[in-house]
Amino acid sequence: MCDYQNIIESNFDNTMFIANNLSRRMTAYSMRGLYMKAVGYYESKAITELDALVDLELPMPEASGHDILVEVKAVSVNPVDTKVRKGMSPEDGAARVLGWDASGVVKAVGQQASLFKIGDRVWYAGSLVRPGSNSEYQLVDERIVGHMPTTLGFAEAAALPLTSLTAWELLFDRLEVQGALQGSSLLVIGASGGVGSILVQLARQLTSLTIIATASRPESIAWLQKIGAHYVINHHQDMQAQLKALGIPEVAYVISLNKTDEHFAQIVEVIQPQGKFALIDDPELFDFRKLKRKSVSLHWELMFTRALFNTHDLKRQHEILNQVAQYVDQGLIKTTINQQLGRINAANLKQAHTMLERQQVIGKIVLAGF
Repeated sequence: MCDYQNIIESNFDNTMFIANNLSRRMTAYSMRGLYMKAVGYYESKAITELDALVDLELPMPEASGHDILVEVKAVSVNPVDTKVRKGMSPEDGAARVLGWDASGVVKAVGQQASLFKIGDRVWYAGSLVRPGSNSEYQLVDERIVGHMPTTLGFAEAAALPLTSLTAWELLFDRLEVQGALQGSSLLVIGASGGVGSILVQLARQLTSLTIIATASRPESIAWLQKIGAHYVINHHQDMQAQLKALGIPEVAYVISLNKTDEHFAQIVEVIQPQGKFALIDDPELFDFRKLKRKSVSLHWELMFTRALFNTHDLKRQHEILNQVAQYVDQGLIKTTINQQLGRINAANLKQAHTMLERQQVIGKIVLAGF
């Protein structure tokens, strides 16, 4: 069973409350004849199936409470999109809209919303338990939305929210690298994808860590060198030997972004005693007891946790996105957009899902406009 399904099922009551309220608001708008374009699916199917993703027309939602209504201008596609599509079928007769990265313009605000006004340009990553960004208009809680960088267009901006939040939380909330000792090193496994591409930049610009990224293809290696990795090694080879050849016998921090179960034995070897290890993927099985001898701490990161549980610090994601926007406007962080596949429609999104499922994407895939 997909981990995202477990997360949503564990929050069933909250999900149903949101869904029921959203349904009432959408029905009211439907009666008024207001509809929007969207892309979604009715059944979980392989991406090769003709109707794995389909073009839809759905009732327009209405902003209330802390929600803002955003006219979506661009989206990017993430591995979570493919995981949810493959692992979760909607209820019979219902369509599920995916998408957890977007940039757009505020069109309406709820009664309790105070952080934005109509016309503001925004970016965000949304919530697992609400309809996604693959639609012309989307409701999103303003506390997980940031002001978009002024120096980027909508397509360039849409590449960054989810990965920026994930990378920031990994570095500063989970591993707390701001307290790193001078001379400490960070190993980022599988660093050329969306999260790694922003994480390497944040670590290079905001910390004194020596950054060792891993990649195996020439184009991935070149990309990581370009965005700030001090060294790039091959995760398909002996990582401990490669680190020793660089004069780095062990590392204080390890972040694993994919295939953690395949690399876990090497992670145990290269991390220093009392080091910190974080991961974001869903490994089938590994024996975390092997970390005990070195007293290594284990940290999970899921960017959706704050929104899923409506945590006391939910607004922190608004603050992080605003901070990242400032770094972008100052030229410290660059967009990780790599490919733009055209407009937001079922055919183009199917192509993006196919590319992600092959696990050979560098940076981010973006689509813009309906």
